[in-house]
Amino acid sequence: MRNRAYDGWLQYEPVKDSGRADEYRSWCGRIVVAEQGGVLDTAKEELAAGIERMLGKRPALGDKLAASPARQIVIGTAASWQLTPAERYAAGRLPEEGYLIRTETDAPNYGERLVIVGRTGRGVLYGCFHLLRLLVSGEPLGTLDIVESPKYGLRMINHWDNMDGSIERGYAGRSIFFDGNRFVEDRGRIVDYARLLASVGINGLTINNVNVHEVESRLIDDMFLGDVAEAANIFRAYGIRLYLSANYAAPITVGGLTTADPLDPSAAAWWKDAVADVYRHVPDFGGFVVKADSEGRPGPFTYGRDHADGANMLAEALAPYGGAVIWRCFVYDCRQDWRDRKTDRARAAYDHFKPLDGRFRDNVILQIKNGPMDFQVREPVSPLFGSMDRTRHMLEFQITQEYTGQQRHLCYLVPQWKETLDFDTHAKGEGSPVKSLVAGITAVSNIGDDANWTGHLLAQANLYGFGRLIWNPELTAEVIACEWVRLTFGRQPQVTVSVTDMLMRSRRVYENYTAPLGVGWMVNPGHHYGPNVDGYEYSVWGTYHYADCTGIGVDRTKATGTAYSQQYCEPNASMYDSLETCPDELLLFFHHVPYTHRLHSGETVIQHIYNTHFDGAEQAEGLVAEWRSLEGFIDDDRFTEVLERLRKQAGHAKEWRDIINTYFLRKSGIPDERGRTIY
Repeated sequence: MRNRAYDGWLQYEPVKDSGRADEYRSWCGRIVVAEQGGVLDTAKEELAAGIERMLGKRPALGDKLAASPARQIVIGTAASWQLTPAERYAAGRLPEEGYLIRTETDAPNYGERLVIVGRTGRGVLYGCFHLLRLLVSGEPLGTLDIVESPKYGLRMINHWDNMDGSIERGYAGRSIFFDGNRFVEDRGRIVDYARLLASVGINGLTINNVNVHEVESRLIDDMFLGDVAEAANIFRAYGIRLYLSANYAAPITVGGLTTADPLDPSAAAWWKDAVADVYRHVPDFGGFVVKADSEGRPGPFTYGRDHADGANMLAEALAPYGGAVIWRCFVYDCRQDWRDRKTDRARAAYDHFKPLDGRFRDNVILQIKNGPMDFQVREPVSPLFGSMDRTRHMLEFQITQEYTGQQRHLCYLVPQWKETLDFDTHAKGEGSPVKSLVAGITAVSNIGDDANWTGHLLAQANLYGFGRLIWNPELTAEVIACEWVRLTFGRQPQVTVSVTDMLMRSRRVYENYTAPLGVGWMVNPGHHYGPNVDGYEYSVWGTYHYADCTGIGVDRTKATGTAYSQQYCEPNASMYDSLETCPDELLLFFHHVPYTHRLHSGETVIQHIYNTHFDGAEQAEGLVAEWRSLEGFIDDDRFTEVLERLRKQAGHAKEWRDIINTYFLRKSGIPDERGRTIY
């Protein structure tokens, strides 16, 4: 029996509207493609298989147009001789991964055709997936005229998979790539994963953890390069370029050298030889993702060098092949004394990298997390965006829900990502949003070998939403959510309205019962799940809320604090620096205030903490009730699976509520003005 959860948003259920089904059959009986090989073969097969699932009959395949007046679908690139001269011209003018979908009814000698044209095979593949979305959505085909291309050239997924099969910050089972320090033998699931990614326009990924351990360090030598090449072949067929996370110290751990000094000729030569070997196996290899001098990882600091020295050495080795170094900016002092009030983890990335602007080679891309800390449910946008106008940089999100419920809680993250992309940095004057400044976008994967890929079925919306948003950052979070619901559960209005509503409310619900006013980090150390207000407060990893008997919050102002606020361009710097203008939702990120301080809403800080945590627990119960209302509209397996997760979330939300509220009642001594039970 088919596993609907495994199929994700590629359900392709039979078309129930008989009139629409007849229309689709009239257009979809034959697919013509004159070109062969590579991604075009994938596009043809995906389109034919999807149509067969929806209409019950596989289209005929051919390389020549059928005699008029038969309708047919024609797919191809500008090189296809089955296209009209005008279509070939239009295809040649498209961006590299762009496509057009057009219904043609009046071209002499070509007949009635639905044309999917791309400048490259990848564009054709994306166009085919777009047409399949239209069919699932019940859209008419007679007057199509669609032209699309992605906003960003690099749209990437980072896997944090280890070769023993574990996944760092993985909440959906084990790795689909590795097990027992080897590549998995059955590659079928990797193929299905490539399909999911290609359907939302992802074109690059790493398969191994940025914290590169001893075994994974050898992915770039002959021990595993044959397997790497096989994985690259799978993804290449779906237009996805393979990258690897690299160990900066590989010249020592793999090559047997005594140094990884970026200015030592022997280290540079070793990397050039290693890179040449990689490209012999994987000619379109994308390059390396590197985490260096961060959280104990090796890097150029060991040798008195800086990040530009380290990144440029690798970039020089990759440059002849068109490869890139993606150098992570997640660098900070992770051995901090909690009594030190001046060292500020939020400042670290800017302080490390801003002075190096202009020193990186052209094929170095700095990878910057969306916020200055570490993927919290609420934090300001990193001030590094827009501050390095002489260095290419890209944005890093986290699809895996490390601090947002670990895929046991529902938390739709696309609204958060939209806020980041739309944030006006003022780096080039008013109207300089993050989305206009970055060279690409990546995110940490949330998939594993669970039957439904993501642990929580509704967490699939985050993977889908990430791909759709970085293809077109002008899409709204609600449009993306609605699209995912219809593709995943069908077009029943009650399901579409209710599940879209649940997704759109979920981040605020989670924020309400967990992190107040931009604090975050109130989690158990290590695994980061569950409430622990002081879990990290006295650890070496940083200090995050400074709660005492009189107040709470981190002073990051210019006059009395760490001056982190001044890393932003004006007017953002002044906005965050001032109590009068700092947004309530980020107040405690930038200011230490008394519990009696009144927010712009009129509530005191302490009452806001009480109210939101009571509200959040109640709202989590509301998610359960809303899902229950859909019983009978969704198949039993998926309905029961989601219901179980939502019930557990509601129970855990009460635990959060009680632990957080009790902590602050005892800390502040100020009772809840509504007299509710706080223990």
